Amino acid sequence: MRVGFIGLGNVGAKLSGSLLRHGIDLTVHDLDAQRVGEFVARGARGGDGPAQLMRDCDAVITCLPSPAASDAVMREMLPEVSAGKIWMEMSTTDEAEVKRLGAMVIGRGGAAVDCPVSGGCHRAATGNIAILAGCDRATFERILPLLTTMGRRVLHTGALGSASVLKVITNYLATANLLTCCEALATAKAAGMDMNTTYEAIRISSGNSFVHETESQVILNGSRDISFTMDLVKKDIGLFQAVADRAGVPLEMNPVMIEIFDDGIARYGERELSPNIVRRLEDATGLDIRAPGFPPEMQDDEPEEPGYEVIPTGLG
Repeated sequence: MRVGFIGLGNVGAKLSGSLLRHGIDLTVHDLDAQRVGEFVARGARGGDGPAQLMRDCDAVITCLPSPAASDAVMREMLPEVSAGKIWMEMSTTDEAEVKRLGAMVIGRGGAAVDCPVSGGCHRAATGNIAILAGCDRATFERILPLLTTMGRRVLHTGALGSASVLKVITNYLATANLLTCCEALATAKAAGMDMNTTYEAIRISSGNSFVHETESQVILNGSRDISFTMDLVKKDIGLFQAVADRAGVPLEMNPVMIEIFDDGIARYGERELSPNIVRRLEDATGLDIRAPGFPPEMQDDEPEEPGYEVIPTGLG
């Protein structure tokens, strides 16, 4: 299968890198010509644009920063969609929007999949990230070899759009956990606790989480670098709010989280690294919430393993 990949940002470059590393016939496109050039130097083809990728490839993957960006790319690709072509949307996007764009692809005889990832850039780099995929079962089986090349655990979530709903749910939970980790670390520091000991106490206890084991480390290091920014957090929890609003769920925590990140963006800028939301607490208390021995960025220390489909509990 010949694959096109559009969007070589923090996540897209790593996902497409896994495809290239495993010998997939890959054509890439990005607005940044330097990024494209780096992939060409590694053996990929450089594409002329979204239309050419859809025309020449069997499947085209998009990994873009916003629903608006995906819409703009689709406008260029759509005239080249024909029977057998597959569009794979790996961006974190809105359920309604991916259904709208997907319907246009399906209307021209193609297939559409929303297949966002979860697990952090460090796991995207090693091919150990998790992938959620929403589409009909026949299409899922066609693309499963690509998904298991880019990720380790792959979950078929149901119809088109279902993966996008679940993705923003998981991002909502991760954001809530980030904010509670920030408050826990700030409170421990203010109470005179040793921060290295605090980290371990949380890690070995019922308070542990994926977010603590990753983002708390870069908070304590001081780099706060997980290659994710405050504007992207606001986008994701805004998408989660839209899902809840459409479903008639009266959320209480998420609106407060949106206010917190609005304040963080106003203080530090929308492109500030998202774990630096802890600066609001540092500024309020005068504390320096850092400790020695923690890494400046996360590295996946697990060896790359072959990917596989995850079967939901009770459905196997």
